[in-house]
Amino acid sequence: MYSEIPPAPPAPGAPQPVLPLPCAMVLRPWREADAEVLVTAYEDPDIRHWNRPEPETRESAVARIGRWGTRWQTGEAAVWALADPDGAAVGLIGLGDIDLRGGSAEFLYWLLPEGRGRGAMEQAVTAVSGWAFATAGLHRLRICHSVANPASCAVAVKAGFPLEGTMRGALLHADGFHDEHLHARLSTDAPVP
Repeated sequence: MYSEIPPAPPAPGAPQPVLPLPCAMVLRPWREADAEVLVTAYEDPDIRHWNRPEPETRESAVARIGRWGTRWQTGEAAVWALADPDGAAVGLIGLGDIDLRGGSAEFLYWLLPEGRGRGAMEQAVTAVSGWAFATAGLHRLRICHSVANPASCAVAVKAGFPLEGTMRGALLHADGFHDEHLHARLSTDAPVP
């Protein structure tokens, strides 16, 4: 028998949660004061290559942060800043393409150089997955990345997202179409050790 997944949190007006990580970093909502971080992220060649962000000015970054807040309220997306203990944002993680009826979403993430090498993104993926399954009621989360990006592949595998396959020519990067790895995790999968 088919049963529709009930609309998941957030309910309109519900605040986006802050999620602490074992590495002493935190996932928190983006703030207007973080706009320069988005400008800096676009300037990072690795972020620009693997994530294809749009060029940012301070004004466009402020507008983007506002759209993330709106999309949180409507249940279309959940985007967090990955921040150091001092509150400075050094990365982004989120769930896009949220399909409440189908119970699925896709991860997006990046780290600035100062946030890399600490295992923070693996912890962030694990924390957001826990929230998505336990609180938002999603069933399937996926991570897609270029087969030429071993760092993203390592994050997915360490966070308990097994490789399901390769999608040929699935995403256009600046240097042409890339094959993409597809990783996924289900709410029914065993906990990550």
